[in-house]
Formats: sequence, C-alpha cells, structure tokens
Amino acid sequence: MAGMLALMIPIVAIVLGIGAGMLAIWVDYRKKREFFQLHHAERMAAIEKGIEVPPLPREFFANYRKQRTPDDALRQGLLWLFVGIAVTVALFSIHTDDFPWEWGLVPTAAGIAILLYYAIGRRAARGGGGAVTPPGGT
Repeated sequence: MAGMLALMIPIVAIVLGIGAGMLAIWVDYRKKREFFQLHHAERMAAIEKGIEVPPLPREFFANYRKQRTPDDALRQGLLWLFVGIAVTVALFSIHTDDFPWEWGLVPTAAGIAILLYYAIGRRAARGGGGAVTPPGGT
C-alpha cells in the first residue's frame, strides 16, 4: 500500500500541474473569445442601425497580462533568497553529517541572480552606464 502511494504522488502532481496550466490557457481563451463576440455583436448592431462604426481601438489587440515592473524583480529575488536561506538552515540543522543542506543553495543563488538583475536594470534605467554598447557602435 505504501509503495502504491509513493507511485501515485508524482503522477497526481504531474497531472494536476499540467491540468492547471491547461485550465488557465483555456479560461484565457474563453475570456478573449467572449470579448471578441460581444464587440462583434455591438459593431453589427451599429452597422444595421446605420451608425458610423469607429475603427477598432489598439487596446483591442493588446496583451492584457500584467506588465512586469522592477519592483516585481526585487520582490521575487528577495523571496527566492530567503526561501533558499531557510531551506539551507533547515536542512543543515537536520542533517549535519551529510550534505543535503547544499540543495538550499540553489534557490539562494537564484535569488541572488534575480537581485543582481534588478540592480543592473535599475542602474541602466537611471542612466548609470548599465547598458553595454558593441564595439564600433553608437
């Protein structure tokens, strides 16, 4: 029974993970389709009544997902850094003989990399020379 449970956990995790991603894509598609259908019905009704139909706005075809800001990179970097530190400390306190605590360094390094990205991007946005120009380029 325990062996069966050990096999089912990764299978269920993979199926639910892929299923959640597919559900998010499907819900986004349905939302966009309904939006296009409502706008089309409104335009057709205006044409039938003889009302001048304005051109489609640019926002109609825009990506409605949230644009990332530098604060998002800072938040994400700090989150990964502190999660990595917490995992490292927890594994080190449990296993001092062998080295599983080193796995906590992976999210720590990811957090440091994201924080470096934030710092370099902020410096470049301020005009502090963060951008690199190719040789011979302007």
